[in-house]
Amino acid sequence: MTGDFRDTIRTAAKALGFDVCRFASASEPWSAGERLAHFVEAGRHGEMGWMETTLERRSHPTAMWDGARTAIVLGLNYGPGHDPLPEMADTRAGYISVYARGDDYHEVIKGRLKTLAGQVAARTGQDVKVFVDTAPLMEKPLAQRAGLGWQGKHTNLLSRDYGNWLFLGVILSAADIEPDAPEAEHCGSCTACLDACPTQAFPAPFQLDARRCLSYLTIEFAGPWPVEFRKATGNRIYGCDDCLAVCPWNKFASEAHEGRVKAREAFVSPQLADLVVLNDAAFRALFSKSPVKRIGRDRFVRNVLYAIGNSRDVALIPSVERLLTDRAPVVRGAAIWALSCLVEPAAYQALTDRHLLTEEDASVRDEWTRPATAGIVG
Repeated sequence: MTGDFRDTIRTAAKALGFDVCRFASASEPWSAGERLAHFVEAGRHGEMGWMETTLERRSHPTAMWDGARTAIVLGLNYGPGHDPLPEMADTRAGYISVYARGDDYHEVIKGRLKTLAGQVAARTGQDVKVFVDTAPLMEKPLAQRAGLGWQGKHTNLLSRDYGNWLFLGVILSAADIEPDAPEAEHCGSCTACLDACPTQAFPAPFQLDARRCLSYLTIEFAGPWPVEFRKATGNRIYGCDDCLAVCPWNKFASEAHEGRVKAREAFVSPQLADLVVLNDAAFRALFSKSPVKRIGRDRFVRNVLYAIGNSRDVALIPSVERLLTDRAPVVRGAAIWALSCLVEPAAYQALTDRHLLTEEDASVRDEWTRPATAGIVG
């Protein structure tokens, strides 16, 4: 199946709201599986155990579905239309990654993909399967093979038309459809994304150590953070956009290309004072239909407390103190660290004397016995 068929599917994809639709072979060999294996072998996946357990299935599209012949790769622009990084100047507000400011992209894309997949199946008479970052399929290598963009030195996909702001969805088809040309890498000598990383999470260009990545720590990591990364997070409370937002290719993602997934006003610079008091019900209500909801209230409030520790906002001390008796150990521990940054040494010692003797959780006791930051962070 060649040009006319592909044009028909591209037109249907555009009508469904996708910004780009291209085709790639799903059956030809590639090296992406080998690179992923090295990543896991080095332990750079951290606590994302699912990457290890699904490694063989992730190695190639046909390892998951041996009938796959063609990948139809769809891109949906979610770009903010501006540089979001200056928002972090307000340290009393939390920074939520651009991709998570609207409705959950899995839900936004899934229905459209299923509709388009049904049209592909009807026209080809062949089976199809739909993927939106919820199954062991490596979308980014497929997107590069299809020509949507290339994986930059930060390992994310970037596009000459949409910069770093594309949600990806994939339809695998058992039909043989003529592929589009792949995209070459266009990073050149630029290292802006690597230089911007607050935690030096890139051991080398095109390599990521997720254990050092603030997106991993704020979203995937469940426990108390290593201390070395707590100040580095600043006020980032869900995800991190630094390596994406500094990329020079974003200049081509102009206002005319502002994303189709609109941000909720409540998720742009939300006040830390409002977030630190969230209980489970209030958290779930605020983040209904948002990807943030998936990490749960405890992990989210932990992130907020680390941001408060960096905020200099002593007015938040009473709200933080109330969390010293929270039911969740990870919240209690993060509250201790925040107070160690905000209160004076004598007051912090008084809190230690009051709470340490009755604290039964070992990780929280470790926080109390850690040397205090000794006053407001500098």
